[in-house]
Amino acid sequence: MPSSRRMILGHVVTDLSSKMNRTKKLGANIMETPLNRCLNTFDITLLGVGHMVGAGIYVLTGTVAKEIAGPGIVLSFLLAGVTSLLAALCYAEFGTRIPKAGSAYVYTYISVGEFWAFVIGWNIILEHMIGAASVARAWSGYVDSLMGFAISNATVSTVGEMHEQLLGRYPDFLAFAVCLVYSCLLGVGVKGSAIFNSLFTIINLGVMILVICAGFYYAHTENWTVGKGFLPFGFTGVIAGAATCFYAFVGFDSIATSSEEAQNPTVSIPIATIVSMLVVTVGYILVSAALTLMVPYWTISTSAALPEAFSSIGLNWAKYVVSIGALCGMTTTLFGSLFSLPRCMYAMASDGLLFSFLGSINQKTQVPLINVAISGISSAIIALVFDLQKLVEFMSIGTLLAYTIVSASVIILRYRPPAPEETVVPRVGSVTTDDSSQSGTELASPSSDIVELVTAGRLKPGFLWLSPLIGNCEPGGAVSGAVFIFTCFSTALCIQLQLSSHELRVGVWWTVLLASFFIFCLVGCLLVIMAHQQNTVGLRFKVPFVPLIPALSIFFNVELMVHLQALTWVRFIVWMALGLLVYFLYGIHHSKESDSITSYSILMTSSEAGKGKWGSMHSTGPVPVLSPSEEKPPPTTKAPKDVSTDDKTPIVYEEEVTQ
Repeated sequence: MPSSRRMILGHVVTDLSSKMNRTKKLGANIMETPLNRCLNTFDITLLGVGHMVGAGIYVLTGTVAKEIAGPGIVLSFLLAGVTSLLAALCYAEFGTRIPKAGSAYVYTYISVGEFWAFVIGWNIILEHMIGAASVARAWSGYVDSLMGFAISNATVSTVGEMHEQLLGRYPDFLAFAVCLVYSCLLGVGVKGSAIFNSLFTIINLGVMILVICAGFYYAHTENWTVGKGFLPFGFTGVIAGAATCFYAFVGFDSIATSSEEAQNPTVSIPIATIVSMLVVTVGYILVSAALTLMVPYWTISTSAALPEAFSSIGLNWAKYVVSIGALCGMTTTLFGSLFSLPRCMYAMASDGLLFSFLGSINQKTQVPLINVAISGISSAIIALVFDLQKLVEFMSIGTLLAYTIVSASVIILRYRPPAPEETVVPRVGSVTTDDSSQSGTELASPSSDIVELVTAGRLKPGFLWLSPLIGNCEPGGAVSGAVFIFTCFSTALCIQLQLSSHELRVGVWWTVLLASFFIFCLVGCLLVIMAHQQNTVGLRFKVPFVPLIPALSIFFNVELMVHLQALTWVRFIVWMALGLLVYFLYGIHHSKESDSITSYSILMTSSEAGKGKWGSMHSTGPVPVLSPSEEKPPPTTKAPKDVSTDDKTPIVYEEEVTQ
């Protein structure tokens, strides 16, 4: 090993040992939270399953099968499930890295900066608020259909109809009340509401198994072959159906949101994410297959698909069992949205980006009660007046954007050289007061890990021929640029596939040439990313095949966004304009990002901890490898100070940053 490399490794080892006690205390601070750490892996898994298995299976299935995809809804759920699973793997890795509430908001904050974190957090608020309202509206519609539409008829005769395109046909007072009632239940405490959610989720899963078994027993294969066959709306209908079915999978990020209330987040979050995604994806595919095999797709009821399907084949008893499961499923989905929304608001307010009173926790219940109240009232008002279908479309765009940035962030952090403190923070897996469990032997990285830290973000030896092109970039900088370019060309290719699909099928030369150019650029970006060394030190769970899986997640998310309606984009732009007003008039002036030590600062590189308000995708990596003529003697090492909770000294000393 060259003398310069030995010197660099020596510096890193010395720095790690000198800051061991400081990092141990800071790592403990990350696990400290005013929220109540009381949820185990089983609780969190059922939270994710319950959030996903609700209105999607009992309401959305009928609409997509009858009007969008036909029996091809099976492929729509498969495509939406695979797309969500790719994003879920990225969430699982971040849950291992960062055991904090806030989900994609926190992940973006750590990786690409405050401004983009606010954009994602603002969209997550929209996602959960509309998610709660849409499920409450579906819950109300389901009860109304079981009662022979007595509720809607009474409401229309009393207050009349609303004749606006975006609004519902009538004000839904039952949906309004449901949001308020469930918000009150969430205010009693996390553990009690989690038990309530687990019970309803288990009932819902039992009903799903009954539907699958009965549906396949009474299946008629000719329902997939008569008429226009399995794909009556073509493969375009399958993709459009997947964009709508994606709504059914958005609940898995409630798992990541519960990180700060998990007993052991670095273990529970990855397991709960993957298990819940697999269970829900398989369940949705089997239920949709059973439904379309049991009755012809054109006879399916859009308001109560499964109960009406069982009634049509003479199984009236199954209609009532399915109705119970539907109400339980939509209850847990509503619970998941109302659980996640206050915690995202809490995370953003704790960073100064939203109003400070939203960052308070009730000392008795250890729940952000003010946020719960605001979330319940806001969701109730939206459910009162807006139409269900418009809410579902509006919700998907913010969710897809959040998933896209989380997937990009996984790539960026994998190739970013960390500060020495980051090598040990991920090893803080559970709250413990036993100092022996944090011994220097366990915390110190082996030599292979230190080599990985030094080389992270730099070109691999086999790709040094790229040095004239990207050799002058900071470690990790070229990867960040490549991820941005990959996202832009993915958007361009998806738009072309949407607008010029017919020309591509018939082989018009300019469309083929343009698509080939986009694909060539995408492959080139992946090559640039793979040419760099990764940093996986301390990760208990890693997304496999990076950067391929996160890149596929980015592409699929963009493809689904392109298939959303133009009016959905207009509403999204209006929502973002409102959010930017909040950020520039309040958040940017009260941001805590520049504080020397925050709850995130030990998870961020030294350059991020003090960066400007706009955030950055650049980082200052470990000590650069110098040529023999450029080598300098190591600086005088300052003795580490004892760290207290109000210590404001920087984590990385100034001379280490400027070296």
